[in-house]
Amino acid sequence: MDRVYVCSCFGITEKQVKEHAEAGACTPRQIASVSKAGTDCGSCVRRIQGILGRGACPRRELLDQGSGARVLAAETATAGAPALDEAA
Repeated sequence: MDRVYVCSCFGITEKQVKEHAEAGACTPRQIASVSKAGTDCGSCVRRIQGILGRGACPRRELLDQGSGARVLAAETATAGAPALDEAA
């Protein structure tokens, strides 16, 4: 098996992070809300940021345009994930 673990605390692989990103999770906080990665010890947050990079992201584009901010704010508020440093 060729599994590269990003988050050892919750057993989240690089492949899973990429799949979540393709499904629309564009920030470490959004990855955390769907997988818990980055919510325990936090040592994987920088790695998640590196995987996400600064590629095209529909949600990020909505935020840049000023629309969709309420939806994202509601998602992160209800996710219960701790605040993560999202600077890439």
